[in-house]
Amino acid sequence: MKIETATIDDTEELLALQKAAFHKEAVFYNNFTITPLIETIGEYRDAFSTFVVLKASDGSRIVGSVRANTVEHTCFITRLVVHPAFQRRGIGIRLMDEIEKRTGEEITRFELFTGGKSTGNIALYEKCGYLIIRRTEGDGVPMVIMEKRREG
Repeated sequence: MKIETATIDDTEELLALQKAAFHKEAVFYNNFTITPLIETIGEYRDAFSTFVVLKASDGSRIVGSVRANTVEHTCFITRLVVHPAFQRRGIGIRLMDEIEKRTGEEITRFELFTGGKSTGNIALYEKCGYLIIRRTEGDGVPMVIMEKRREG
């Protein structure tokens, strides 16, 4: 498994992966209009101007991805995806670890959100050291905002 910075040339494969990974969430919440499912190729390409995008590859196939951008002292992590056939192999944890490592020392906290009823996602993020700091709603589904403070 190789984790590296994705490029705009990876957009089509990354978007297809994202849609495959988020389909299960859409079924669970009975909501097929969540942003990761309706994002266009153009919108995904635009993300490269403001986000660092990492990809996890198994040979020539992209099997995972995560995005992050920073505002002041906070790194906002979004769109952690792992291909359904490759889940539960530690790829998500490795992607989270790598995106955190790639931030500058000025970053004092990390923030992300996930479905408020997605117990598997919440458990994954808790395993990475994140805590729920508030509940909200987004894309018509209950959400939790989670945070991790950088030590030191």
